[in-house]
Amino acid sequence: MPRFSIVIPCFNAAATLAETVRSLEAQTVRDWECLLVDDGSTDATPELAAAFAARDARFRLLRNPGKGPSAARNHGVSRARGGIVSFCDADDLWLPTKLAEAGRAIRSGADASFGRIVFFDGDAGRTQSTVPHCDVTVPMLLAENPVCTMSNLSILRHVFLASGGFDNRIVHNEDLEWLIRLVGGGAVLRGVDSLQVCYRTSPTGLSSDLAAMRAGRAAALATAAGLGHQPDARAEAIHLRYLSRRALRVDAPGLEALRLALAGLYTSPRGFLSDLRRGGLTLAGAITAPVLPRGLRQRLFAS
Repeated sequence: MPRFSIVIPCFNAAATLAETVRSLEAQTVRDWECLLVDDGSTDATPELAAAFAARDARFRLLRNPGKGPSAARNHGVSRARGGIVSFCDADDLWLPTKLAEAGRAIRSGADASFGRIVFFDGDAGRTQSTVPHCDVTVPMLLAENPVCTMSNLSILRHVFLASGGFDNRIVHNEDLEWLIRLVGGGAVLRGVDSLQVCYRTSPTGLSSDLAAMRAGRAAALATAAGLGHQPDARAEAIHLRYLSRRALRVDAPGLEALRLALAGLYTSPRGFLSDLRRGGLTLAGAITAPVLPRGLRQRLFAS
């Protein structure tokens, strides 16, 4: 049996899947399988996945019996054979030591592990994320999710199954809701202070997913409340800062970023400015958004 099972949900990923697969094949750890879970693609994704499986027995093509990345990930884990599950999206890239570092973190006592990510648009790397100096807590997640993307997470398979997996009903923030259940249930989620993932950014309209973001956040908060946790003003302000930054890098209405930034400042000035550089840049960008060129906004606020 392989040590790692890599689960990749795939939907119309023909343009990026081969590059993602190459980053898996470059891993210093070779003891893995990869489950490519097609989610009803209408492009050449299934044919590409089948070709990878024909060339290398470590790859398997699965069909998602549900719909959406959460259902695809759950289905992939249900068919996985490895003791550690590592998630990757079909447009992201791993650095060669990703699996080796995740394995060391789990051997040292973590149930799940993640590292730093760099945001990129297919050409050049941008801002890098940071990892906390302690194991992740529910209050930490209520402010800002340090994992950032599921492409960054590896977890013991039995721990994932015990958590109940992803809630397929949640369209946005389903990873946050699951992480709250995971950590709230006692699992040890630990960051590794090394760059592990290149996270591909592709700006989309905030207005088209704002309702889903709010619904997903509400579901995550409800889960946290059931575990005895409520977000404080600082956590809410940090979350509003994140939304304002998101508005700045996508085609949001002109005043949307400013509205969110001012709401964050009103909720907790200290929370909004807890990271002075990020908070200050966000506020400045929100004020100048109507005249700031779109390309510059996206470069400044990629994370």
